[in-house]
Amino acid sequence: MNPGGDLPLRDIHLPEPVSWWPPAPGWWLLLMLLAALVALAVFLQHRYSRKALQRAARQALLQIGDAYRQSGDTRVLAQQLSMWLRRVTLSRYPRQEVAGLTGSAWLRFLDRTLAGDEFQHGVGRVLTAAPYSADTRVDGPALLRLCERWLQQLFKARGSAA
Repeated sequence: MNPGGDLPLRDIHLPEPVSWWPPAPGWWLLLMLLAALVALAVFLQHRYSRKALQRAARQALLQIGDAYRQSGDTRVLAQQLSMWLRRVTLSRYPRQEVAGLTGSAWLRFLDRTLAGDEFQHGVGRVLTAAPYSADTRVDGPALLRLCERWLQQLFKARGSAA
């Protein structure tokens, strides 16, 4: 008795090896999740760096205000605010547009960015003379409030990406 001797049997065939392509649906989901996380990280980093100037300017203004409240010297306050306004403006606008502005042209520019006239006709007009004169009267708290409003308006008007 031959149990299969006369039967035409073929050899055992193994299945094809599993291919690496296309990946299983779980790998596709993992790839999409990774892409979303990278995009979120890039977005958050960009947003953080865009606001760096705003944070630095606000911090510098707070330090100027604290120094004024400790000393009460309005001439030094006017000097520091004048330099601060110039530095922030040069950081936000092209140098050729703002670097050469002085006197009333500078105040007009500040008013244009504030959408008002408080630099030319209000408390801000002292910025052209007070840093250089010992007897100019300056309303320190009002000048600080004006500069704070200017900073808020600057970043609101132009957005944070400049």
